[in-house]
Amino acid sequence: AMDGVGDLYAAFEQLKAKLAAQGMFDPAHKKTLPKFPGTIGIVTSEAGAALHDMLRILKKRYPLSQIRLLSVRVQGAEAPGEIAAAIGYANHFRLADLLIVGRGGGSIEDLWAFNDESLARKIYESPVPVISAVGHETDFTICDFVADRRAPTPSAAAELAVPETHELMHKIDNIIGRMSLLVSRKIDGGKQILDFYKKQGIFAYPERMFEERKMQLLMLGQNLENTI
Repeated sequence: AMDGVGDLYAAFEQLKAKLAAQGMFDPAHKKTLPKFPGTIGIVTSEAGAALHDMLRILKKRYPLSQIRLLSVRVQGAEAPGEIAAAIGYANHFRLADLLIVGRGGGSIEDLWAFNDESLARKIYESPVPVISAVGHETDFTICDFVADRRAPTPSAAAELAVPETHELMHKIDNIIGRMSLLVSRKIDGGKQILDFYKKQGIFAYPERMFEERKMQLLMLGQNLENTI
């Protein structure tokens, strides 16, 4: 059996080198994840514990996101094709703003579906950003290298996918507080300026304006008489 595992590792390293040479792991190609995803597509097995962990965390952290499950097999010969088809389907029908693709932990054989070349290409070409969430922290798959973000575990993927609502509320409260402080400062400043002008000239002694005009009128009358 060790021979079989050795062969898998060799095949993994070979494919990794091939795709790396083609620029498929290039950081410049990786898309940024949406800050506030409206809909998250999860491509995984509906039977796995990974799904329940992700749903629990997503609901708790950011209940505003809609979750769409694209249920697939995550091991066996059929799995890579099903996972790739689900990613294609989600993109074609614009089902999500963000995709999480993955499964819980297992042996290298269990995770082998995520070391498939055509699945890697499907992730690379996906217009919707993809978080790869395969196995445990120590497990690396080809999908991890090609995805826009690699999460060490499915639970970590859920945390990466959405902001924390309480943190957001706190930030919003801070912004509102800062804004109202600025506005009240502006109003206070305006009041001071108004007070200053109220104590000056025309506001304090409005009759002065009439006196001045009266004088001008008298002088004009005088001028007129003189001229005549």
